[in-house]
Amino acid sequence: MIFCTDNDFIQKKLETGSILIVEDSSFFNNALRKGLTFLGYDVTSAYKLKEALSYIEKRSFDLIILDLHLPDGEGEDLFKQLNTKQKQEIVIYTSDPDQEPHDEWLHNGTNGGGKIRGYLSKNDPFPYIIQEIDKTIKAIYENTQYNILVVDDSSVICRQMTSLLQSRNYNIIVANDGGSVLSAIKNTMFDLIILDLDFSDMYGEDVLKHLKKNTATAKIPVFIITEDYDVSTIEKLIKQGANEFFLKPFIREELLLKIDFWIDSKRKARESECERQLLQEYKDTVDRSSIVSKTDKRGVISFVNEKFCEISGYLPSELIGKPHNILRHPDMPKEAFEELWQTILSGQVWEGVVKNRKKNGSHYWVQTVINPIIDIKGNIIEFIGIRTDITEMQDIKEKLREQLNISEEHFEDSYLMAQMYEKAINESNILSRTNIDGTIIYVNSRFIEITGYREEEIIGKTHALFRHPDTPNKVYVDMWKTIHSGKVWNGILKNRKKDGSEYWVESTIIPIKDKDGNVNEFMAIRHEVTEIITLHKEIENTQQEIIYRMGEIAESRSKETGNHVRRVAEYSKLLALKAGLDENESNLISSASPMHDIGKVAIPDAVLLKQGALNADEWVIMRSHSTIGHKVLDGSQRPLLRTSAIIAKKHHEKYDGTGYPEGLFGENIHIYARIVTIADVFDALGSDRIYKKAWSLEKIINLFKEERGKHFDPNLVDLFLDNLDGFLDIRDLYNDNLILQEEEKDGTYAQ
Repeated sequence: MIFCTDNDFIQKKLETGSILIVEDSSFFNNALRKGLTFLGYDVTSAYKLKEALSYIEKRSFDLIILDLHLPDGEGEDLFKQLNTKQKQEIVIYTSDPDQEPHDEWLHNGTNGGGKIRGYLSKNDPFPYIIQEIDKTIKAIYENTQYNILVVDDSSVICRQMTSLLQSRNYNIIVANDGGSVLSAIKNTMFDLIILDLDFSDMYGEDVLKHLKKNTATAKIPVFIITEDYDVSTIEKLIKQGANEFFLKPFIREELLLKIDFWIDSKRKARESECERQLLQEYKDTVDRSSIVSKTDKRGVISFVNEKFCEISGYLPSELIGKPHNILRHPDMPKEAFEELWQTILSGQVWEGVVKNRKKNGSHYWVQTVINPIIDIKGNIIEFIGIRTDITEMQDIKEKLREQLNISEEHFEDSYLMAQMYEKAINESNILSRTNIDGTIIYVNSRFIEITGYREEEIIGKTHALFRHPDTPNKVYVDMWKTIHSGKVWNGILKNRKKDGSEYWVESTIIPIKDKDGNVNEFMAIRHEVTEIITLHKEIENTQQEIIYRMGEIAESRSKETGNHVRRVAEYSKLLALKAGLDENESNLISSASPMHDIGKVAIPDAVLLKQGALNADEWVIMRSHSTIGHKVLDGSQRPLLRTSAIIAKKHHEKYDGTGYPEGLFGENIHIYARIVTIADVFDALGSDRIYKKAWSLEKIINLFKEERGKHFDPNLVDLFLDNLDGFLDIRDLYNDNLILQEEEKDGTYAQ
């Protein structure tokens, strides 16, 4: 089971992380401060050791960036003075060509009692420096969650390992014999195990077998360290579950790089699982708080939740397989259901108030939203209905209509009863009244409470005072057209409080008419639905974040840049809109595009991370990622994953039929894939990758012109080039802070 509660604490620490820059050059100091402030860190600059010490006296810092040559201090002496009061986390930042002492400090991990977290050269570009500092400060907090077991009977190796890994803030446990190993894995859940193949009382291969047979430890990555091994040994150990191999004496940098890579993969997997759990919790919350049912496209009920059964009085077995008209109340006009079916069968969402009949014959009212579930081909699979019980409020309305139609002799009783009804409505709803021009003439206490305004600040104004800029003007035009025609308007509005915060209300605006049928004023009855709207948005955002995280897992294996999937998503949406696709379909492509290379998770590192050209056999393996991704995603009935499956399989097809895996040509290639192909290649060309440097914009444009009608859809290329500024704006918005390099001679532009 994954425990996600610590992530909020870590994220909060990262968002408020504090950094002290100790650098006497104003150029370097200012550049570092601006870059780190942009990432959200709290940055303080010091130009002398004395100034830095005064800051440390007043507050603590999460990380210190230290130049080794200051006007009032040099070299190792700086560490001792900085660590006088408290042990500091330090990154060395210098142009000193003598790297021997730096390597010694870095390998030992400590100096003067503090911790040396890394060594950065002033010869490196600023974006790289900023990126490395960001990684370092994140590791200080995130890596404390990860446990690593070192199994070696050499005390020297164990000390080296402990010193090396503690500099990364990992939790290290050492086992020197077989008994200690078995005890450690029984008491602690490890994220990675470093195993000496030959140690005194138990052969390392036996430990590996034990780990992989135990369900609690079978999925833990295992690194093998040994003095020698051959091909047959490697083959045997791989079959038994080993993940990496290192010869003694091991190269520290290589070992750290591999450990960081595996832990980062586990971190992303853990984040995805946490988000999946959160999405399930949201689903459970909706199920517990709302009345939910599903039907097939003929209206036959296929699912009802507990709330549905509770309000209707039926058992699930009495509802499943029956049409929804089993609940129809005779007071509901036939035309209302005709309009409902016409709306949802056209693929649109229907919202409205429905009066239903319980099993015992009594009635209940529900505010209903019915949403069609549509597959990738646009076919309706089923309908899901989410409802809120509004029986009490509707019954009051009905009672008022009946009681106000009274004779003169019952006036006094009716008047008193009307006052009671008015009080009930006033205390349970957000009310306002306006004249026919929209000027507010009355608001109740709940209206004042939710908006944050005083009554005198509201009366005499219009409802534009509360209008939120996110609500389209068309909504208000339709509303005024409806109520001025004498009809009731229903809808959900996003409004703004006095303090600028937002709130959502479900509104019913009723024209109040005189005996001649002329509208004299309008009454608005509202109830707040902010919590429901917020929950719905959180569910949507969580779904999208899970898709991004899955895409990032695939990209991280091939060392792609952090914002690659986000840029491709935004490029795809923009190009889809320019190609004439509607907003919903464009958003679907954008949401699905991060999964285009998900199949790469199954490609071996030896092929995926190879820096040279791939041979014929390796290309066969590499190209298989498109069909693997399709198989992973194709089984789902969800439109988002079905779209992802199409894109994963076909985004390497070429317009002239020379692509893979099926050699499709022209418009036989799905429009979704043709769009994402251009977005993916454009971003790949403009970004550093393991096998190439980023290309210049001029060369990228020339490539698209040359490949128009060959690799790429010619019409989409024209739209892309005609709207290039929009794509460049997206690239700048989600920039990885990497320096654009000149193109390399090989001309490779995409895998």
